Amino acid sequence: MTDDEVARSYPCDGVVAAPTLRAWRGVTIEAPTTTVWPWVAQVRLAPYSYDWIDNLGRRSPRRLVGLPEPAVGEAFTSVGGRAQGRILSVDPGRQLTGEIIGAVMSYVLAPGVAGTTRLLLKVVMRTNRLVALGLCVGDLVMARRQLLNLKRLAEHDIGPL
Repeated sequence: MTDDEVARSYPCDGVVAAPTLRAWRGVTIEAPTTTVWPWVAQVRLAPYSYDWIDNLGRRSPRRLVGLPEPAVGEAFTSVGGRAQGRILSVDPGRQLTGEIIGAVMSYVLAPGVAGTTRLLLKVVMRTNRLVALGLCVGDLVMARRQLLNLKRLAEHDIGPL
């Protein structure tokens, strides 16, 4: 993440008062936001991280299934086939913000140069500092895998630029 990406405002910022956990992640995807967005919106079906941990061994879909646009109030994701969390805000093609197990996260798509996309993720949560430290380390591993999986799937859909 760049200093500007960390400093920018995210939709999750106004949801959690005085968060003890703030974590930022980002990846550059060699595909336009119109290709990346359906994959971000599809996190409603599965976590796209380490499926053996995050999805009770079920494989996250590797093809787009043509979901309707996400809507506020619906389930944010699914773990092992069971709906989890809820969507707090959505701006189709630009951002998806949801809550799960007390953590609030915003996925923001920022158009990059030459048809690329910066997929940015910010996670905020209010908890004790020891738990926040543990969650931050776990999130680093899991969110990194998730963003890299979404990158690979979106780039596969677009093919070489």
